[in-house]
Amino acid sequence: MRNVISLVIGAFCFLYIPLYLNGESMESRINIITLGVSDITRSRLFYEKMGWIASSASNENIVIFHSKGTALALFPESMLAADAHTEPTKMIGFRGITLAYNVPSKPEVEKILDQAKAAGGKIIKEAQDVFWGGYSGYFADPDNHLWEVAWNPYWPLQSDGTIQIPE
Repeated sequence: MRNVISLVIGAFCFLYIPLYLNGESMESRINIITLGVSDITRSRLFYEKMGWIASSASNENIVIFHSKGTALALFPESMLAADAHTEPTKMIGFRGITLAYNVPSKPEVEKILDQAKAAGGKIIKEAQDVFWGGYSGYFADPDNHLWEVAWNPYWPLQSDGTIQIPE
């Protein structure tokens, strides 16, 4: 048995390490975040009220918003589940993921939360000082996708709005 395990580990290293070293592994980036939505028109209007601009590639089945380096897409939940070969679920409450929008100051957190509420979102957590030293609050979009709006003094925003995370 020990020889079999050694053979498997050896084969793995022989096949995997050269691929990794030659740049064949997955790059650490995200191109598109797709949110499954129950009403694509309602969700599109919400995000447009938040200031997002839809791509001309959008249609009645998908809405794609421009973002810096990553696109945000809205797609009917049932069609997204079918595309992934899974069943749609109606999760209520926390889904195990949040989207984050970092801002340059504490007052900006409150401004974005107010904007989300005015656009039809629901405030989940009012803006407040948080345990990690920043200031944040949460809102839910019309399909209850959670967004954290945060000011983080440890990850400054670049002039293009991207965050600078330490190496």
